[in-house]
Amino acid sequence: MLYLKEHRQVALHVACGDITDISLSDGKFTINILEKMIASLLEEGRREIERALRWQGLDVELVINLKEQPYSKAEQDIQKLKEVFGDVKIIHNKFNWR
Repeated sequence: MLYLKEHRQVALHVACGDITDISLSDGKFTINILEKMIASLLEEGRREIERALRWQGLDVELVINLKEQPYSKAEQDIQKLKEVFGDVKIIHNKFNWR
């Protein structure tokens, strides 16, 4: 992150600051992303990220993995409500606009 900031890669620096799902194994540095926009930004900045890793002494292959989101945001909220309150009944209101 410091390397990206010092080399004026502001967008990559900010995007990498939000990454929390990474792994380092078998010579691969894997970044798991749920958002397509961030994954695309990381792909575009792949060379700078690889330079930053080498600057840190890591000679690894960079893997950017776009994970599928199992639920929509609404479904995630419903699951969270069920975890907190137990078995809840969700009623969907439909509006007819004329």
